Formats: sequence, structure tokens, C-alpha cells
Amino acid sequence: MQRRHWILATAATAAMPAAGDDKIVRKGRLKQAVTRGCFGRNMAFDDMARHAARLGATGFDLIAEPDWPILKKYGLIPTMAPGAGNIKDALNRTENHARLEKDMHTNLDKAAAGGVPNVITFSGNRMGMPDAPAIDNCVAFLNKVKAHAEDKQVTICMEYLNSKVNHADYQFDNIAFGVEVCKRVNSPRVKLLYDIYHAQIMEGDIIRTIRTHIQWMGHFHTAGNPGRHEFDDTQEMNYRGIATAIADLGFKGWLAHEYSPLKDPLESLDTAMRICDV
Repeated sequence: MQRRHWILATAATAAMPAAGDDKIVRKGRLKQAVTRGCFGRNMAFDDMARHAARLGATGFDLIAEPDWPILKKYGLIPTMAPGAGNIKDALNRTENHARLEKDMHTNLDKAAAGGVPNVITFSGNRMGMPDAPAIDNCVAFLNKVKAHAEDKQVTICMEYLNSKVNHADYQFDNIAFGVEVCKRVNSPRVKLLYDIYHAQIMEGDIIRTIRTHIQWMGHFHTAGNPGRHEFDDTQEMNYRGIATAIADLGFKGWLAHEYSPLKDPLESLDTAMRICDV
């Protein structure tokens, strides 16, 4: 019985890949990153990082400073970190600016010191404000911090989110809003986080929009629609075509997967990365 248990234990151990032993080498024409949600609910962060590296990711999004050493242990870049504000309460209201400016300066310094290329920010919710003054306010804030971002070589990315399904009343829910902000700020370190899932819900026309406005796009997020789950035959977007369009434009940043899997998380992530490995 003891011998049988030893054989079973040995076989199980052999079936578990050591970090790096079965690393998948991607083409790398389009750099891919991941987020915590891709791994489901029950995996330790160290294991998430290990599997992300094994599957060929080069970055891990939306990770705060305390966990950066874990990413670096596996050769991963913390590709996007906190910047300033949150989805509901951010740049579109001037009463937030003093507080958020302090946060942004602090986080730009942290990002630069930690080798983080991007920090995230948001427009905030409308709460009755029309787009024109909201754009003015976002521009005013970003003009205050852009020199610091340029000096530190860290890109501030304002995220496009949908207001139809997931984030009711969010202001930057159309590409014209974000592009106008970026044009007026006119900094190589102020860009858009173009979340393809959210953009599909609000406006669609994904590939044409990317081709038209790529100069203002600093980062991408993915998820299947409807449902915000992994890519499969139940969702409506052709991510291979989208990824090919982005790569063909010479985009040098990251495309990060941000979905909640319904199937085996590691199999789903491998599939998503393979589809986008163009």
C-alpha cells in the first residue's frame, strides 16, 4: 500500500509542470499581458504569475506595488498600475483635482522606480455633467501632470468603459471623448486605455476605430462580448482579426486580457493568448 501511494504521488508530481519547464514561446509581434480575473477565484497570486509566464505573457496588469516583486520573480512586467481616481470619482470634476494630482505624482514616481510603463486613470461618472465641460476638466488635470509623466517615461492611460451594461453613468463611454482629451493635452505620455469589450458594447466598429485613432491608444484590454468571459464561439468578436490589426499598425504596448472565465482558467487563457498571437 505504501509503495502504491508512493507511485501515485510520484506520478502526480511528474504531471505538475515546474515553472519554466513547459514555457510556451509566443511570436511576440503583439505583447500580451493578463489580469487576476483570468485565473478564476481560488488561485494564489504567486501561482497566477507563474502560469502567466509559462503561457507566454510578458506582463501583468492592474497590480499594486506590494506584488511587483512576485511578478519580477517570474520575469513579468507590471504593465499597468494605479494612477489616480476611480471609475465613479475622477478627472471630470475639478473639486477632485488637488487630491488626485497628489496621488498621480506619487504613483508616477512609484511606477518609474518599479519599471512600470503605464498607470491608469478614469473620467469619472457624469452626474449630470455634459461632455464638453468634462473634457475641459480632464484636459486641465492632465496638463498639470503630463510633464511629470514625460520626465518619468510613464504613460497615463484613461480608460474607456461602457455605461450601458457595467458602469452606468460613466462619462468616457465614446471614443470621441477620449480622443478630444488626448488631442488637447498633446503629450506622448497621455493616452487611452481602449477596452475592446466596453467599446464593442457602446459603439462597435472596433478595427476601424483602432486604425483611425491608434496614435492616441496606449494600452488595450480584451474580453468576450456578451458576458465578459473568455473567447469562444458564443461571443461576437473576432479577436484574431482585432489583434492582427493592432499588430499590423506597429503597436508597441500591451494587449491585456481582462475577462472572467467560465471554463478551465488555464486552458481558456492559453486559447486567448493563442488567438491573439498573430
